[in-house]
Amino acid sequence: MEVSQEIADRVLHLVHSPQYRPSKAKQIAAALKLDKEEARELKRVLKWLAARGQIAYAANHLVLSPAVASGNPDVIRGSFRPAAGGFGFVRPNSGGTETEPPDDVFIPPGETLGAMYGDLVELRVRGRNDRRGNGFEGSILAIIERARRQFTGTFRREDGQSVVYLDGVYFDAPVSVGDVRGLPLSDDDKVVVEMVEYPDAQGLGGEAVIMEVLGTSKNPAIDTIAIMRQYGLPEAFPEKVIEEAREQADRFDDAVVPGDRRDLTDLLTITIDPHDARDFDDAISLQHEAGRWTLWVHIADVSAFVPRGGAVDQEARQRATSVYLPDRVIPMIPEIISNHLASLQPERIRLTKTVEIEFLDDGTVTSTEVYNAAIRSDRRLNYEQVDRFLADPEAFAQSWGPEVCGLVRRMHQLAMTLRRRRIEGGSLTMDMPDIKLELDKAGKVKGANLVVNTESHQIIEEFMLAGNQAVATWLDDLELNFLHRIHPPPERRKLRQLAQFVKDIGIHAGPLESRFEIQKVLDAVAGGPLDYAVNFAVLRAMNKAVYGPHRDGHYALDMQHYCHFTSPIRRYPDLMVHRLVQNVIDQKPTPDDPFPVLLREGHHCSDQERNAERAERELILLKLLHYLKKHLGQQMEAVISRVYPDGLYARCLKLPVEGFIPITALPKDKYRYERRGQVIEGFREFNRFRLGDRLTIKIAKVDIRERILFLDVIRNHTAHAEGKQNGGKKGKSKPAKPRSKGEAKAARRQKSKATKRKRGRR
Repeated sequence: MEVSQEIADRVLHLVHSPQYRPSKAKQIAAALKLDKEEARELKRVLKWLAARGQIAYAANHLVLSPAVASGNPDVIRGSFRPAAGGFGFVRPNSGGTETEPPDDVFIPPGETLGAMYGDLVELRVRGRNDRRGNGFEGSILAIIERARRQFTGTFRREDGQSVVYLDGVYFDAPVSVGDVRGLPLSDDDKVVVEMVEYPDAQGLGGEAVIMEVLGTSKNPAIDTIAIMRQYGLPEAFPEKVIEEAREQADRFDDAVVPGDRRDLTDLLTITIDPHDARDFDDAISLQHEAGRWTLWVHIADVSAFVPRGGAVDQEARQRATSVYLPDRVIPMIPEIISNHLASLQPERIRLTKTVEIEFLDDGTVTSTEVYNAAIRSDRRLNYEQVDRFLADPEAFAQSWGPEVCGLVRRMHQLAMTLRRRRIEGGSLTMDMPDIKLELDKAGKVKGANLVVNTESHQIIEEFMLAGNQAVATWLDDLELNFLHRIHPPPERRKLRQLAQFVKDIGIHAGPLESRFEIQKVLDAVAGGPLDYAVNFAVLRAMNKAVYGPHRDGHYALDMQHYCHFTSPIRRYPDLMVHRLVQNVIDQKPTPDDPFPVLLREGHHCSDQERNAERAERELILLKLLHYLKKHLGQQMEAVISRVYPDGLYARCLKLPVEGFIPITALPKDKYRYERRGQVIEGFREFNRFRLGDRLTIKIAKVDIRERILFLDVIRNHTAHAEGKQNGGKKGKSKPAKPRSKGEAKAARRQKSKATKRKRGRR
């Protein structure tokens, strides 16, 4: 059901305001000053909001806020988010207040009623569950509305039946697709299906019809299309959106500085971006004089070309983020704006929102100002160039000139000062590099590498952090509502698990409630074989950063005031903050949005961000698996990155991909899993596989449907080296407490007797 989002926002603003009194639709239309057509649309909007639990109806068709109408506060509505273990979470749609934001409600396994991702559900809240850090728990009573009817999947013929294994669902059973005679289908083809009957809570009984045959899963182009369909990613922009963007381009004159903006076109300005960047939304100017730094962070003023409520804005709001897939970019805003009008291209006048920050030499902020400006970037640099310059400045003296070289040197000096100050203050520096695929013209993988966070990246990172923090501090001081970038502190339960993990692998650390202790752990493994494993464990202990109107601060950055402001071309929350800044500049009497509206927008933007990240990760993995399927039997170097009772994961060094080694595929032995030390240890042949061990592995099997790479161990180099030191034979290292076979048998007999005595005492 498509409804006017603008009218829905205005209704929520009115209904949740302190002055609101229960009213009928006609009175609401008058209060919002709607015309006849909008008043007709209002009725549809009210029904839509009521179905989602964001408003409620009382007697005589009076519209109330859910908080006022809650005759049974234990029964609420919200959107469902499943997890791999059969449980899930529901985010209430009732709105929330600034002092009492709604918590996600935990739904245990067996009580989800078969709900799927994004479904609108009704649930009963039973209260808090202390085992989950005092969170709410409940059970789903009914599925009110399905979020999706169409899914992608893999076609198979099994036992004479045609079935499809759906992508992106938490159950393993396929859905039946009936008679498919006449369709050009082969096993493992990718298809799009529409659900006729949804599976039950166990994933059984689902029925669907095939709507489209995408093609063979062996075609690399199909991977991208299937992932886009699976995650509901948009493709081309609607024509009305393109037309509105063209109108903006026709109106813009890039030869003139508008009179209502500060003219900074004579200020030396540069951009630093990846070498293959298409849009440039940030530029930097910097001066140093008499012990004071003046930093200008220039951000593309996208709000000047995307008026609120227009076709481009509505499309951008729905997308909420640009999506960066290995072989294409799905932009949030049409390219005519994102790659042209708003892109800070060299030697062209461009409109910006500029944050001017003054620092002392030690990095202390002394003043901040935010205003509209016009700039002309003098030079476009990329990260690789800047890294080479920092290694050998003289090599660039002639090509760049003294002014640009001096600016880059100053940028490096200030950025490293800000970075040291931030880390010394308690900010965490987790290192989980992104994977960048190298593709041929056909879209097939020919290689992959990790994007390393070098000093050139850190320069821009520090200046963007400074700009985001400065804007958030300014708006918080004005006591305005806006979307913060929130990173809640980790739960104590997760910190205890992390502390146990760190202890198990032999790293000595104090209480991990302190960010400084967590950073010590990260520093202790930096550059070593445990680097990835520990960073991954720390990341899992952290909560997910989200968008919301609450002033809860950013845990990992150790910043009380923080928002996203510096990427309005690719993130809708940044664009919303830009509009608030413009309202403040224009001195509007009520510049900000109401809290419930921002809460909903924050949820939507956070969900879209998470969806984009999942799509990006899954497509990268899928393309790597297709590549590796052609290299079965190939040997590689790898490091053990995770250890579990049923096997271990190893991360390949040359190609950044992780594979699973089942315990049954290890060299023949009698194995046991030891949590302390994160090790799988054989107590007959004394084989040992420990977190961080360096291996030579062989690609054994690639399961495209399950997205799993299986590996075989050829040699454990770490255990071999330790075995030599300990006097072991054949490269097998001895366990921590070596026993002969006779001693091992005696120990097992002793353990068996002790177990029998315990049973007797029971």
